[in-house]
Amino acid sequence: MELTGKQKRHLKGLGHGQKPLVLVGKDGITDALIRQIDDCLLAHELVKVKALEGCPMPRRELAQALSTATASALVQVLGRTLLIYRPHPESPSIRLPG
Repeated sequence: MELTGKQKRHLKGLGHGQKPLVLVGKDGITDALIRQIDDCLLAHELVKVKALEGCPMPRRELAQALSTATASALVQVLGRTLLIYRPHPESPSIRLPG
C-alpha cells in the first residue's frame, strides 16, 4: 500500500496524540507480535509501535519488516517510534484526503 505525502501528513496529525499500543522488546519480531499488531490495526487502523532499547533490529529495518508482515503502510519513523496504517477491510473509519 502506497500513501501520498498529503495522506501521510494527515495520518501523522491523527497519530500525534496517540500513545504506543505495541512495544517491541528484546525478542524482536515474533508471531505473537505480528498477531498483536494485526489485532490493533483491525481495531484502530492507525497504530503507534515503540521499539524498546533492547530491540535487536535497526529501527528502519524493523519498520519495513513490520509493515510487510502486517500488509500495512509505513507512515512515519520518528526515533524509536513507528506509525503504521491499514484501513479496515469492511468499514474504514479514517478517511484519507484524495
